[in-house]
Amino acid sequence: MFDARPIGIFDSGVGGLTVLEALTQRFPHEGFIYLGDTARVPYGTKSARTVERYSVQVADCLLRRGVKGLVVACNTASALGLAALRAHCPVPVLGVIEPGCRAAIGVTAAREEPGRVGVIGTRSTVSSGAYPYHLAMLDPRIQVLSLACPLFVPLVEEGWVDHPAVRMIVEESLTPLFAQRLDALILGCTHYPVLKKVIAETMPGVALVDSSAAVADDLGRYLGGVIRTAPPGQTRRLEFLVTDVADRFKETARRFIAGVEAEWVEMVDL
Repeated sequence: MFDARPIGIFDSGVGGLTVLEALTQRFPHEGFIYLGDTARVPYGTKSARTVERYSVQVADCLLRRGVKGLVVACNTASALGLAALRAHCPVPVLGVIEPGCRAAIGVTAAREEPGRVGVIGTRSTVSSGAYPYHLAMLDPRIQVLSLACPLFVPLVEEGWVDHPAVRMIVEESLTPLFAQRLDALILGCTHYPVLKKVIAETMPGVALVDSSAAVADDLGRYLGGVIRTAPPGQTRRLEFLVTDVADRFKETARRFIAGVEAEWVEMVDL
C-alpha cells in the first residue's frame, strides 16, 4: 500500500525550488530529489528539440535514483517536452502548465463575460502556444494575451530580487499588458514567483497565478492512487542534484525554501 521511494523534481535551474517548497509543505512525509540543470540554464532560449532532449536526459538521471513519479517544475520543459517524457518514463509525469491553467480558469469562472488571462513566460514557452491551447480547452471563450519576459530568469538566477534595477525592468517588460484589463496573470515560469511582490505592485488588481500550489493539488490527486504514498511516519528525505556550480545553488536554495538548508548538493553528469 505504501512506497518509500522519493518523487523526482527537475528544472533548468533554481526556479523549480518554488514548486519544491510548495510540495514539501503539502506533503511533509514524502521524499524528494530535486535536479537543477544549472550547466544548461536557461531552457527558455533553446529549441524545442533541444529542450526535449535535455528533459529526457534529466529524467533518466532521476529514474536511475529510483523515483516513483516525476514533476516537471519547468514551464519550458512542460510546454515542449512533456509528451516525450510521458512516452519515455515508466512512472507518472506531472507538468506545471495544466495545473496553472485550471487555477487561472478558477479566477475567471464567476464572470458572465469571457475572462481575460495574461501569460508571461520565456520565449520558448510563449512561442509554444501551450498556455492558450490548454486554457481554450478548459474555456473556449477565454481571451489570452501572452508576453515573453526573457530578462526575469537572469534576474532571479543572479539573485537580483531586491536590486534597484528590478522594478524598472519588470515595469518595462510588462508595459504591453497595462491596458489589457486582465482578470488573472499566469506566472508562466517557475522563476517568476520570486519576483511576485514587484509584479503584483506593477499589475495592481490582477490575480497572480503561481502554478506551485496548483501542482501540489495535482500531486495530491495522484498520491494514494497512481502514485503510492510514503509509509506513515517516514522521515522526509531531500536530495539536491545540479549539473554545475553546487556552492552557488546552496546559496540560492536558502532564499527559495525557508527552513531548508541545501548543505549537501551533488554534482552529476547527464
